Amino acid sequence: MSTTTAILPPAARREPRQTTLHGQTLEDDYGWMRDKESPELIAYLEAENVYTSAVMKPTEELQAKLYREMLTHIKETDVSVPYHDRGWYYYTRTYEGSQYPVYCRRKAAGPEFNEAPPEQVILDVNQLAEGQAFMSVGAMSVSPDGWLLAYSTDNTGFRQYTLHVRDLKTGADLADTAERVGSLAWAADSVTLFYTTEDETTKRQDHLFRHRLGANQDTVVYEEKDERFNIGIGQTRDGKYLLLESGSHTATEYNYLDRETPEGSFVVIAPRADEHEYYVDHRQGLFYIRTNDAGKNFRVVTVPVGGSRDQWKELIALDEGAPLEDFDLFDSFCVCSRRSLGLTTLEVQSFQADGALTPPAKISFPEPAYTAQGNINRDFVTDKFRYSYQSLVSPPSIYDYAVDTGTSALLKQQEVPGGFDPANYASERLWITASDGVKVPASIVYRRDLFARDANSPLYVYGYGSYGYPLPIGFSPARLALLDRGVVMAYAHIRGGGEMGDRWHDAGKMMAKRNTFTDFIAVAEQLVKLGYGSPERVAIEGGSAGGLLMGAVVNERPELFGAVLSHVPFVDVMNTMLDASLPLTVAEYEEWGNPNEAEAFRYMRSYSPYDNLKAGPYPAMLVKTSLNDSQVMYWEPAKYVAKLRRLKTNDTALLLHINMDAGHGGASGRYDYLKEIAFDYAFLLTQLDVVKV
Repeated sequence: MSTTTAILPPAARREPRQTTLHGQTLEDDYGWMRDKESPELIAYLEAENVYTSAVMKPTEELQAKLYREMLTHIKETDVSVPYHDRGWYYYTRTYEGSQYPVYCRRKAAGPEFNEAPPEQVILDVNQLAEGQAFMSVGAMSVSPDGWLLAYSTDNTGFRQYTLHVRDLKTGADLADTAERVGSLAWAADSVTLFYTTEDETTKRQDHLFRHRLGANQDTVVYEEKDERFNIGIGQTRDGKYLLLESGSHTATEYNYLDRETPEGSFVVIAPRADEHEYYVDHRQGLFYIRTNDAGKNFRVVTVPVGGSRDQWKELIALDEGAPLEDFDLFDSFCVCSRRSLGLTTLEVQSFQADGALTPPAKISFPEPAYTAQGNINRDFVTDKFRYSYQSLVSPPSIYDYAVDTGTSALLKQQEVPGGFDPANYASERLWITASDGVKVPASIVYRRDLFARDANSPLYVYGYGSYGYPLPIGFSPARLALLDRGVVMAYAHIRGGGEMGDRWHDAGKMMAKRNTFTDFIAVAEQLVKLGYGSPERVAIEGGSAGGLLMGAVVNERPELFGAVLSHVPFVDVMNTMLDASLPLTVAEYEEWGNPNEAEAFRYMRSYSPYDNLKAGPYPAMLVKTSLNDSQVMYWEPAKYVAKLRRLKTNDTALLLHINMDAGHGGASGRYDYLKEIAFDYAFLLTQLDVVKV
């Protein structure tokens, strides 16, 4: 990729800032970039964008081609599968040329959805987005009587949401609003609305308010003072109780309130305790609790409403071989979502007259790598369980599982136009041996007619590996643009994620975080050795905490990778985690460690990407961020690129692209988002020498 017409941004280095702690000194030449109001800073970022545009200019035709190609694989005008909720069927529509979905509903005329009743549009996000560079809808909740919609919007990308209440009879928004709103839940009277708000500085959800429609002043119901904890408000599936959750990375606490008595006081179910996580639902006078009190793989217990901890009675025992990831409760049955060899299994059990459960019936899935999970299940009294399924080669599908017959009915599979044939693609699941002997799963997809072992294929490897988040194995129409050009794509399920439950997470966090990086390196190395890719044509991608992964593995093994795509990367670990005023910092001491403690400081310092850059050659990199990012501040990737540009000794591309009108997730409109992907893929394809420009 030619850079001859591009002019590098002006040097950004100033007098270094120094922080000395635990006998070590951190030098920061680019700390001044944190001043978001500085005209000099904005000018510098704009210069970076100009430079990136100049370098990428030869790929503009390729970008346009990729975008058009991706668009051919998307059914632009479409409708989702309707779900039933209190006498209505709800669904979303998309229209060709429109960036955002339209939320609709029809009155239920019978037990099955039909289009006879007139359609009502309850929220058209395209109208909300008029005149806005960014628009995102956060929480949405319809009142129990069905005629009020509480919803929240963000028009900056900073994930700072404003509450609105819409009268669904008139379509007009009421005067009732609030700022910095998170979760929402209605009381049974359809007049009282509970909502949580975030702290202005740290963005921690810490207050619960009770609001009566038309009232001028809201009541603070709860304040969470522990900085490790965020709160959220919801309800049990049967609609009887409101649930207030307080959660940190390692502990939870639930309080409940009868929805019929919104002026009452919330009551704690089990007081919080270190390392104790539990999750609550309700059925017929009992709370059903998924808890890790007996082990990290979780079990399910029951307790009468108002009962104490010593009254907990085991319903589903802990299984050492299959972590219980989720538990869906209904009037006559329940569904356990478990992890087996890193993949989800769904087990359905019916309640007998005495409350005991029948033996589990497993919902089986046909492919070696897939994602399956419960879908939208609003009805508590039902004989069906709705779930979704997709894989690297199978588009997303929605099924209804009939509990009485044990059969699944396909309701809809996402249509992929443009000549897509799943038979043209293959997926595999491999187990890679890490540096310490642990087996790490990797999911692989490629186009059959363009792949042969040891054929020097271009190889793409994606990773995340943090927060116990299992890397989804999903379908992407946009991904076909790479597969159809012969790129082999792999997804590394490294430690720090949740593929094998909490133990897998624990093995890649805190003082074991380096396992995440060595696992990823092992996956990339072994895939090359096994003939899935050429050693000269390996590209890697990760975002946010996955951007930390990108920075760490490039510092460790820069020669292993040919191209790096890093989205909103958490690369300035030390400066961020030493600043307790920043969003997420204190709460994430339980994920990364507290650098105010000497041992944690030294360990984190040893892998922090920004602090471990050194003079030498580096692979080609495209680093992307957004000015209004609320999770990883824009200055982390900006500082990282500035420092790396000064230190790297070879002439590979180093590009920073900053979206000046978005946040952590990038563009909000679906067409704008596709253009961002086309930009990314054009970079990768040219750097891997798949496409000449």
